[in-house]
Amino acid sequence: MRFTLKQLEYFVAAGEQGSITFAAEKVNISQPSISQAIAHLEAEFGVQLFIRHHAQGLSLTPEGMRMLRDARALLRQAEELQSVAGELSEQVGGTLAIGCLVTVYPLLVPELVHSFRKRHAGARVHAVASDQSGLFERLRSGEISIAVTYDLSVPADLEFEPLAHLPPFAFVAAGHPLARHRSLSLRALAEEPFLLLDLPHSRDYFLALFHQLGLTPRMAGRFEHMDVIRSLVARGDGFGLANIKPRMRSSLDGRRLAYLDLEDRLPPLTLGLASVRGLRHTRTAAAFLAMCRELVREGQVPGTT
Repeated sequence: MRFTLKQLEYFVAAGEQGSITFAAEKVNISQPSISQAIAHLEAEFGVQLFIRHHAQGLSLTPEGMRMLRDARALLRQAEELQSVAGELSEQVGGTLAIGCLVTVYPLLVPELVHSFRKRHAGARVHAVASDQSGLFERLRSGEISIAVTYDLSVPADLEFEPLAHLPPFAFVAAGHPLARHRSLSLRALAEEPFLLLDLPHSRDYFLALFHQLGLTPRMAGRFEHMDVIRSLVARGDGFGLANIKPRMRSSLDGRRLAYLDLEDRLPPLTLGLASVRGLRHTRTAAAFLAMCRELVREGQVPGTT
């Protein structure tokens, strides 16, 4: 074999980052080392892996895209081999790649990564944030081994382990007339402007809550970021719906919010762990899963009320 796993790691970093500069930062190596690894692989395999653009930008060729998929799989197998060696010495180590739903990521991932690092000093967790569809794609491609997400339209080739059920709730500005209520029906909010979280699968879930009650929301905006919705709601531009309650009852600019439980019998979302069905988890992945089961459970979700 005339190439190394380290060269493949540098190639994968460049393919994922689309930049030699960013790839060098990700793997903590010099830019020339990244360039040399790519040049060596292209010479070894006799194919062009990247199209070079101005200012060191890169895009994969069709051959490079196929090579990226296979290189990821090979590196994952190498990690598994390292994990097997670790089992012999009862150690958890290496790098674990996980994903988390973007709306949950700021609350859960810092706690999970910090706790795992304290328990297993020899292991590293690389975490990415994505919407539901993006997480499914990353699981299938092998970019991540585990996804922390909701049970929204999980396909048959993936398996889902539930951890905690989270019912929907509404939030309004602290000065809104309805903020004095602790709970109310979604019908009481139907005439208020509604700001929708416009992410794949999430948007369908929230709109279905209205349709279940025979209501049509008065749409005031659609946004891909919950923090944008929270800021607009805190300014009095309408109300929002969510399933996870941050301890911080304010928007990023400091304006106060009020959380309102919904009295209607509406379906909750289930927070849990998704992975490829039948995948044999490494020892490090198994340790991370066990920790998630301990820290995230019914009535106890880090970062939430």
